[in-house]
Amino acid sequence: MKNTFFVLVASAILLQLFSCKPAQKKVVEYFPDGTEIPAWFSDTAKINPDTLSIQAVITEFGAVGDGLTLNTEVIQQAIDRVAEQGGGVIIVPEGRFLTGALFFKPGTHLHVREGGTLLGSDDIANFPFGPSRMEGRSIDYFPAVVNAYGVDGFTITGKGTIDGNGLKYWEAFWQRRKENPQCTNLEVSRPRLVFIQNSNNVQLQDVSLHNSGFWTTHLYRCNQVKLLDLHIFSPAAPVKAPSTDAIDIDVCTDVLVNGCYMEVNDDAIALKGGKGPWADTDPTNGSNKNIIIQNCEFGFCHSAVTCGSEAIHNRNIILRNSTVNGPSRVLWLKNRPDTPQLYEYILVENVTGQAQRLLFAKPWRQFFDLQGRETPPMSMSDQVTFRNIDLTCNIFADIDVSEYDLLKNFTFENVTITAQNGELKKDLFDGLNLKNVVVNDQLID
Repeated sequence: MKNTFFVLVASAILLQLFSCKPAQKKVVEYFPDGTEIPAWFSDTAKINPDTLSIQAVITEFGAVGDGLTLNTEVIQQAIDRVAEQGGGVIIVPEGRFLTGALFFKPGTHLHVREGGTLLGSDDIANFPFGPSRMEGRSIDYFPAVVNAYGVDGFTITGKGTIDGNGLKYWEAFWQRRKENPQCTNLEVSRPRLVFIQNSNNVQLQDVSLHNSGFWTTHLYRCNQVKLLDLHIFSPAAPVKAPSTDAIDIDVCTDVLVNGCYMEVNDDAIALKGGKGPWADTDPTNGSNKNIIIQNCEFGFCHSAVTCGSEAIHNRNIILRNSTVNGPSRVLWLKNRPDTPQLYEYILVENVTGQAQRLLFAKPWRQFFDLQGRETPPMSMSDQVTFRNIDLTCNIFADIDVSEYDLLKNFTFENVTITAQNGELKKDLFDGLNLKNVVVNDQLID
């Protein structure tokens, strides 16, 4: 009897052991340079603003949502009051709330409810001139509609809209460009839509960011930033919205752009960090590292992802699992002959759709200025990979280099291109690896 009992117990134990499902193996991903991608990048959970302490609806402070009344002072009072009380969420309810520059404080957040619009003023007088960062330089300039300086944990949430109301700014720019075709972007005073500086653990989710007067979302010296399911738009017609980049990443580390739609009259995502012959010695400049752009859709734009033109070092940049429908370029390596630049470990993977070009790499000479330097500094793009691409385009690779540029260690793998011009100028690369590259139904090697 005892033997039977022990046999039954042993059988039960063995049955349980063999019926157990094998342990799930952890999926480990790596950046192009071989370092492990932290688990932080795989967490796309949304923030619930109801858990962020005080809820302050701006109408309770006297804000009027008629699209005409200027609400800057009362909204700023709400921000200041919430900050004084330890932090909380500034809520924009239904309506159109006109405002100038707003400055969020530590512990404060912004939530724009569905049907609500935070509407930027089209009068630059409502944006006080002061220390800022623009076009790769730390200068005095106009702030954005929404500003957060040194606000760790800052969030913008909600399914409403932040609208830059940019038409008058765009018209003023084109009038100035008509008067002087060589005018710079900064000659016409225009505000950005969102500017976040020196802030860590930031998350923007779900909101629509539309019609910015200048750059739409500018991140400077920020770490661990997530931009999730944003809808970013500015028009190319009937009035072009000049320099309305969707996302400018400027000296940042660990940035995730996931599930966003971007259609703007300039670059969708521009990686910046400094410009000028000695930009790499300026302590206000720096590198962008560990940037992942995934599950996004790109409409018309000058480029889906651009390195430059105000950039000195970009490393570990991934664009993956995305569709394009109208960009002039998928990847633009924008080399300034007057700036030392290193773009390295870049991966473009699982991208489908149509664009004018897959790759564009040429010297960018607009406003070229060596500032007394005798010879141009060197620029290099190194370890750039295109993998699993299926694209219809006008030009496969639009490339030119000078003696001061170097395209090194490029790989094209499982790339299918239908193009009017399918040429790949192999002699312009120092190291070119082709694996299953099909252009216009012809395998090239």
